[in-house]
Amino acid sequence: MGNDTISTMTSVIEETRRVVNGIDDSQLGAPTPCEGWSVRDVLNHVTAGAKMFTISVREGAIPDDQLGELMTGDNVGPDFKASFGAAADDAEAAFAAPGVLDRVVKLPFGEMPAGIALNIAIFDLTTHAWDLAKATGQSTALDPGVLEAAYGAAQGMLNDDMRATGIFGPEVPVAADAPLQDRLAGFAGRQP
Repeated sequence: MGNDTISTMTSVIEETRRVVNGIDDSQLGAPTPCEGWSVRDVLNHVTAGAKMFTISVREGAIPDDQLGELMTGDNVGPDFKASFGAAADDAEAAFAAPGVLDRVVKLPFGEMPAGIALNIAIFDLTTHAWDLAKATGQSTALDPGVLEAAYGAAQGMLNDDMRATGIFGPEVPVAADAPLQDRLAGFAGRQP
C-alpha cells in the first residue's frame, strides 16, 4: 500500500474528472447503468463522496448532520463540472497530506485505516466513472492502471453481504478474457 494507493487514488480522480468534463448538460437526465440513477444523480453521489472522504481524512470522521446534507442535498448545483472539480481538488489535497495512511477514519460503514478507505473509494469512484462514461457515450476503456486497481479492490471487498445491501447488484457473468472494464462492470453488477 502506501504511496501507490495515494498515487492510484489521484489517477482515479483524474480519470473521473476527464469523464465528467466530457459530459454535456443535455445528458444530465440520461439513465445510467447504476439502477435508478440519472447522470446527475451519479455526479451528485461522486461529488458528495469526494467531500465525505476529504472531511473524514482531515477530521477523522464526518459529523452526522454534515453527512446527511451530503447524502440528500444537491452537491453539484448549476455547474456540475466546477462542483466536481472543486471537490476532486480538495480530495487530492487531503489524500496528499503527510501521514494520511497512518490515520484511522470513521465512515458511515465503519471505522478503518485510511488506506482501506482509499481502496473503497478507488473501487466506488472508478465504477461510477464507468457508469458515467457508458451513460454519456464515452469510452468505458478507462486508464488500465485505474481499472486494475479498482478490480483488485473490488475482489477484496465486494462480497455477498455487501451485495445484499442493494448498493451493488449480483455479479453479471462476463468472459474471463473480456476487457478489464467489462469485467469490473460485471463484478459490480452492471451489464457491460
